[in-house]
Amino acid sequence: MHPSFVLILVLALTACKTRPAMEIPEAVKPYKAEVVQGNFVSSEQVAALRAGMPKNQVRYILGTPLLVDIFHANRWDYVFTIERQGVLAKTLRLTVHFNGDTLTRWEGDAMLGEAEFVQSLTSGRKIGAIPPLAANEKDLAAFAARENKGRQSPATADTASQPINSFYPPLELK
Repeated sequence: MHPSFVLILVLALTACKTRPAMEIPEAVKPYKAEVVQGNFVSSEQVAALRAGMPKNQVRYILGTPLLVDIFHANRWDYVFTIERQGVLAKTLRLTVHFNGDTLTRWEGDAMLGEAEFVQSLTSGRKIGAIPPLAANEKDLAAFAARENKGRQSPATADTASQPINSFYPPLELK
């Protein structure tokens, strides 16, 4: 090999090695899908637990556990993880312990309430005003009037008061 060729090769490799890494602009970064794993257990669900409950009642309240270890049959683990772009990953854990079929104790992270969890999912987005979910008597009467408007014509009003035919043909023809 020619010595100048070796020198050029060494300089080229050195230049590649010392070049600073390029930063990718925020607008060019690829989208990362939201990853949700496990069961979300709310603080309201944990508050419903009572020592002495049977396993099926605990399963009804908390849902199916993420992990039931064959080596620890008297222990269920509930783990919830959510990873979103631009937000720190969040992991919540709850472990319930049984003696046979009876709940003895539970331990884990401080769980979010259902409203807090929903609020954390918005990640700062404005979702607008939530309409009230209750109706007063005036609203109910207006709704009933709108629903009944045009449903009964005068001709059908007379037939509505007549008795319904209660004769039915036999199911089997002879």
